[in-house]
Amino acid sequence: MTNYLVTGGAGFIGSHLVEALLSAGHRVSAMDNLSTGNIKNIHQVLDHPQFHFARVNIMDAVVLDRLASESDIIIHLAAAVGVRLIVEQPVHAIETNIMGTEAVLKAAVRYGCRTILASTSEVYGKGCRIPFTEDDDIVLGCTERNRWAYAASKMVDEFLGLAYYGSLGLPVIPIRLFNTVGPRQTGHYGMVVPRMMRQAITGRAITVYGDGQQRRCFCDVSDVVRALVAISMHEAAPGRVYNLGNDREEISMLELAHRIRDITHSSSQIVFVPYSEAYAPGFEDMERRVPNVARIQELLGWEPEMRLDEILRRVYESLRFETHDAAFDDPRLLMPRSRLDHGREHAVAT
Repeated sequence: MTNYLVTGGAGFIGSHLVEALLSAGHRVSAMDNLSTGNIKNIHQVLDHPQFHFARVNIMDAVVLDRLASESDIIIHLAAAVGVRLIVEQPVHAIETNIMGTEAVLKAAVRYGCRTILASTSEVYGKGCRIPFTEDDDIVLGCTERNRWAYAASKMVDEFLGLAYYGSLGLPVIPIRLFNTVGPRQTGHYGMVVPRMMRQAITGRAITVYGDGQQRRCFCDVSDVVRALVAISMHEAAPGRVYNLGNDREEISMLELAHRIRDITHSSSQIVFVPYSEAYAPGFEDMERRVPNVARIQELLGWEPEMRLDEILRRVYESLRFETHDAAFDDPRLLMPRSRLDHGREHAVAT
């Protein structure tokens, strides 16, 4: 039995990870301030004899120190997540991501905890070499556009973690996640699949940002959790960065909207919304985001198992019976349909 600490343990990925670790017979502590996580995500394990949950901020040094002292491995998922949150609350996002990771690493080095740092494909910025490989050069936008603050903060996390590995011998493993999707993910902060799925289920307009030609690959949370558990125990893993995602099915956002509408049998219209309205004037997006996962495949023998249609159906089944909450939708969808459909910028996709 291994003792794990999962930060952000009541979040989307964290809650699935907690369940998997407990099912494998490990002892798990989790901490989450529930700012983006939800206690409902872990209600089924709250009484598990090998599980302990603390509702606390990652910056609570006393609690973090105590939990780290009882742990062999820390999986650090707590972060400010989602492009919308970063655009709207840049100070919170930067401080949470950088200072939170620093606090975790300081606690980990005191007790020699192996540490997995959740990073993001956002760090590849404006890179155009597809697929993205871990040692590619990186180009970000200018600092006047806080959209890039998330990518920069996660790059600092990686640099800091690898510095702890190189200088202090702490076994650190940064993982760059590519568009993880599955049950329990919400659309609160711009996550595209649950946002579109809820729009389709409730008959609202499905919003596609920009021209809809930006392309992504989606990986089911079960495949991601399987890799995180395996890499957390692999002796040769520390000291390198790993991409973690599904490289098999690349899809445009417009195609995704149509696919979701078909799966949900929805009559929703598909509506284009300019980036300037979706986020902020001058917002820049990545046209393609495809991972090269050869490094993690070579290390673990890992392969993503779930295909996109199956992933989308799982999300659909998890959302279809929930009570509708307008907070999950884009605020612009509260406008009359006539305003959404008016003008060339909001042309309906066919």
